Amino acid sequence: MRYFIELSYNGKAYHGWQNQPNAVSVQEVLEKGLSTLLKESIDTMGAGRTDAGVHASQMFAHFDTAVVFDAKVLKYKLNSFLPKDVAIQDIFEVRADAHARFDALSRTYLYRIALHKNVFTHQEAFYLKPKLNMELLNEATNILFDYKDFQCFSKSNTDVKTYNCDIKKAEWQLKEGELQFTIQADRFLRNMVRAIVGTLINIGIGKVKVEALHDIIKSKSRSEAGFSVPAHGLYLTGIEYPESIKTINE
Repeated sequence: MRYFIELSYNGKAYHGWQNQPNAVSVQEVLEKGLSTLLKESIDTMGAGRTDAGVHASQMFAHFDTAVVFDAKVLKYKLNSFLPKDVAIQDIFEVRADAHARFDALSRTYLYRIALHKNVFTHQEAFYLKPKLNMELLNEATNILFDYKDFQCFSKSNTDVKTYNCDIKKAEWQLKEGELQFTIQADRFLRNMVRAIVGTLINIGIGKVKVEALHDIIKSKSRSEAGFSVPAHGLYLTGIEYPESIKTINE
C-alpha cells in the first residue's frame, strides 16, 4: 500500500530534506523512524528538496509498505521517536500511483525579514538593516508574473529539463515587525526563492532599478540576479494536491 505522510520541521540542524552521504537530512531521520517502527526498510519520496537550513511548516512524502498499521498509532509513535525539530501531522492511504512530487499542483514558500533586531526571532527571520521601499518592492514583484523562464534565479549547474515555472501568487505583507514575502508556483528551481528575494531587496533599497528586473530575467544568468538571502528565513508552507490522490484503488 502507498501512504502520504505530512510533516513539519525546523531545518536548522539538517542539511536539507534529501539524503546526503556525509550529513544528516530530514529524509534520513524520517526513514529511520519509519523503518524502526514498521520493522522493514522504508524509503520515502519527498514533495521537493529544501536546502540546508530551510524550514517547512508543511511537507509531504510518500512511502510504500505491506505492513498493516493504525495511522493514528503510527503518527503518535513516530512523534515520540523523532527528534523535537521534526513533527508528523498526518498519515493517510493514497492511490497506488499517487506521487508526492509529481502530483503536487503547487507549492508555497514564505520568506521572513525582520525589520528590527529581535533576540527571540534572530534564528527564524533574516534581520535586514536597510529600509525597504514597499512601493518599489511591489512594482518589481508584479514583473515576475510577466515571465515563465526563471533560469537567472536558479542555482548554477542544476540538472533540470526546463527552467519554466508558473508563478501563481507573489506578494509582500507587513506583519508584527516583519516584512513577509509569500510566493506560490507550480514548481520552483533550486535556490529560486532566496535569489528572487535577494534581487527584490536590491530593488527595494534602491541599489537596482525596478526596470532592470526585465533585463535580469531575460539574461538567464545567475550572476545578473541579486544575492541569495540566508536559508533560516525561508519556510515551505504549503503543498496542494488534487483530491483524486486519496481515491483508493479497489
